Amino acid sequence: MPLIIIRNDITKVECDAIVNAANNSLLGGGGVDGAIHRAAGPELLEECRALGGCETGDAKMTRAYALPCRYVIHTVGPIWRGGGYGEEKLLRSCYKKSLEAALGHECGSVAFPLISSGIYGYPKDQALRIAVEEISAFLLENDMLVYIVVFDKASFNIGNKLFDDISCFIDDNYAAARFEPDRTLTRREKRTGLFGTARANKRAPMHEERELAAYSAAPGSLEEALKNIDESFSEMLLRKIDEKGMTDAECYKKANIDRKLFSKIRGDRHYRPSKQTAIAFAIALELSLEEAKDMLMKAGYALSHSSKSDVIIEYFITRGNYDIFVINEALFAFDQPLLGV
Repeated sequence: MPLIIIRNDITKVECDAIVNAANNSLLGGGGVDGAIHRAAGPELLEECRALGGCETGDAKMTRAYALPCRYVIHTVGPIWRGGGYGEEKLLRSCYKKSLEAALGHECGSVAFPLISSGIYGYPKDQALRIAVEEISAFLLENDMLVYIVVFDKASFNIGNKLFDDISCFIDDNYAAARFEPDRTLTRREKRTGLFGTARANKRAPMHEERELAAYSAAPGSLEEALKNIDESFSEMLLRKIDEKGMTDAECYKKANIDRKLFSKIRGDRHYRPSKQTAIAFAIALELSLEEAKDMLMKAGYALSHSSKSDVIIEYFITRGNYDIFVINEALFAFDQPLLGV
């Protein structure tokens, strides 16, 4: 199952387990820790007292009480002291131990805050990178829906250099389409799509109408056209998976797609995915920009410079960066819909 980045209050996320960025005592504190204890009620503190604390990098599990989930996984992240005191190893351990605990209690979904990125001072861009790497590595071997929950946009940082590069790319490629003078299409143009050069030539629409009428009247023409219908999205997807030497599981996990959704696509040659799903598969297959556009066309979509999310996708493809989790971080930072999921 996929990794999803959401902006929310973690105490309000409905899932099997939420992760608490706790301190070593497990007796509550500030930030996320305090919010979770307040929302769960005093019973959580009583159960935590019996656990005898928790080592940094480890995780312990309790019931969730008044929270809208079944369990709370308490993990203690490292305090940032410059990066030379094993902070990264300890932070990675927090995610590993928490995911192992969730798996051991048969959780189908778990929500993480960005551990250690608050009062413990871990740089947010590094904390996010570690979270994404550890969770995505876990999801390659296990089926679970995992959320990274950020409280507000100020809590989120994809790195100044990447953010600035994408911003410049958007300005260069999105602005022209955004400021193009608009005009109202005629009813016939909306219905038939005959605009541009056909509209400029007043005789062209009548000529095209006669051609369309002649084509429709030709015996068997529609049937012949349907016999020669082009390769569908699902057929192209399965062909590309074989050509790339990938397994189905490798492809849908790399695309951040749920296994059940992939099964629907595989089982129905006429299945029409969402645009985000189609792009996610193009990213997973590491298609060139032209190949990606072709795959999108099979599903009835196109990449457009009038769409900010499409421009961001083009930015990553043209640079050969096919890490869907990094792409989703960028899309999230620019308030665009995520891929896969």
